[in-house]
Amino acid sequence: MTEPREILYLSEDDLAGLGISTADATRAIEDMFHGRAAGKVWWAPKASVMPGDGRFMMATLAVADEPPVMTVKSLLLAPDNGERGLPRLNSVINVMDGVTGLPLATMDGNWITAVRTAALSAVAAKHLACEDAAVAGFVGCGVQARSHLQAFASMFPLREIRLFGRGRANIDALCAAAGELGLSSVICEDGGAVLDEADLITTSVTFSDGVEPFLDATRMKPGSFAAITDLAAPWFRDSFASLDRMIIDDLDQEAAMEAKLADPSLVHGDLSGLVLGKVQGRVAATDRAAFVFRGHAIGDLALSALAYQRAVGSGKGARIKA
Repeated sequence: MTEPREILYLSEDDLAGLGISTADATRAIEDMFHGRAAGKVWWAPKASVMPGDGRFMMATLAVADEPPVMTVKSLLLAPDNGERGLPRLNSVINVMDGVTGLPLATMDGNWITAVRTAALSAVAAKHLACEDAAVAGFVGCGVQARSHLQAFASMFPLREIRLFGRGRANIDALCAAAGELGLSSVICEDGGAVLDEADLITTSVTFSDGVEPFLDATRMKPGSFAAITDLAAPWFRDSFASLDRMIIDDLDQEAAMEAKLADPSLVHGDLSGLVLGKVQGRVAATDRAAFVFRGHAIGDLALSALAYQRAVGSGKGARIKA
């Protein structure tokens, strides 16, 4: 007879209780990049579906030999969820044994998405941001803004945040998070005022077909770095020509996409190239740099594998009979 098996379920609270720090997350991602260079990690370009009614569906797939796991994330952004009292974005991650294909775990994808996105930005910031960055700016004040604030506050000597958003509840929550970190907050009247003064910029405007550009990269101050997590939808694309360095998440994935994040002639390389030393990061203290990304399966793989290992070791999560 086949031995009974268990599948681990990890909720958002379970994942948040695992004590995964920004340093842990960035190290896990960097390890996966090195694994890929050694021929032990693989991933596919993300797949997406847009039915035309405002919904956006996306899936990522990646697998590693060490640890031997495969992860698949399924995500749906539903603009009308706010009226239903639900988060606009919901996702789930399934973890399987990378050798046998047997299911190992199912976990909340929203927590993983928030943490891995900030961790990807943090990896880029290690190479592209100034070490003495003191002012963090946010255009969009939701989950990604809060996760990036936590990540950047652990890396840089921040003293202030500047923010612009459209939802009062999210603005208040971001200011409160900054206050808990001992940082002051300045609420700006428009996104340009954020770019004028910030050393570290995060844009996380919720993706939709109707977003009109309103951010001009020429307003970024010398020496600043922008983590652009929203497919660059709120940015004037031609203004990217003013940047000294632009990095995307994955050149192969970008080549497979019909709609480009930016003019390919402006892109200096991808995150893998930065981590492996094949692409130069910041050259001068006055360089204005940006990391523009659409989502990378390696982040989901790295964080999911780390969370699974931590949960097994700590006994967290619910065990479900397979």
